[in-house]
Amino acid sequence: MNLQAWIAVLLPLAGTTLGAGCVIFMRQSFHKTLERAMSGFAAGVMVAASVWSLLIPSLQQGEGKFSFLPAFLGFWLGILFLLLLDRSIPHLHRLGQETEGPKCSMSRTAMLILAVALHNFPEGMAVGVVVAGWLSGDAQISRMGALAMSLGIAIQNFPEGAIVSMPLRAEGASKKKGFLYGVLSGVVEPLGAIFTILAARWMTPILPYLLSFAAGAMIYVVVEDLIPETSDGKHSNIGTILFAVGFSLMMVLDVALG
Repeated sequence: MNLQAWIAVLLPLAGTTLGAGCVIFMRQSFHKTLERAMSGFAAGVMVAASVWSLLIPSLQQGEGKFSFLPAFLGFWLGILFLLLLDRSIPHLHRLGQETEGPKCSMSRTAMLILAVALHNFPEGMAVGVVVAGWLSGDAQISRMGALAMSLGIAIQNFPEGAIVSMPLRAEGASKKKGFLYGVLSGVVEPLGAIFTILAARWMTPILPYLLSFAAGAMIYVVVEDLIPETSDGKHSNIGTILFAVGFSLMMVLDVALG
């Protein structure tokens, strides 16, 4: 892989790492307004990326009368896969609220790390699928689209890193330990991306399914996790505005510059 591909693969982990680093400088969680802004912007980028970088290329690679079928089936597989994860593990934001404060237990924090890690793996696959398509020379997948989608996921991962590291600090763990566990929760993301890139040469016939699967997984994360964050409490319009900013920015990067 070239340097730009490595940047796309590692950006999400960088977002998690920066979020986990907040445990070193902050004593409390993020201000609600900042959370809404980051969630709204990341949601806009991820929705636009799901459409232009994943679903449209998936549709364009279909053939025949039922060319839409790979995109349709893959999309629903992605949705159902994330739904199964949410049924099997604690919900990410609900558990994040439960781990706030001094009464947080280590078992809850361990479950939170698992929840973040499992939610990050499909996002890593999404980055890997797009990067693999771009590196293979697929005309429907742009370099800028891959980098922009990776950036959107990195922004989303920023508060997730803090959700893991800061409760550990509140329990009495050292800042170093809290930071380390926060970073480890995001390691699965580049691993998922690299695995998908390495396996892409054997999965070329099902690439349309993989693209739409990644789109379904990302849309699920946006609707289930990010949009509720943008509309929580008063003055939720900041999240809506930042959603539009993220969406339009991703559209420009992927379509105009791709």
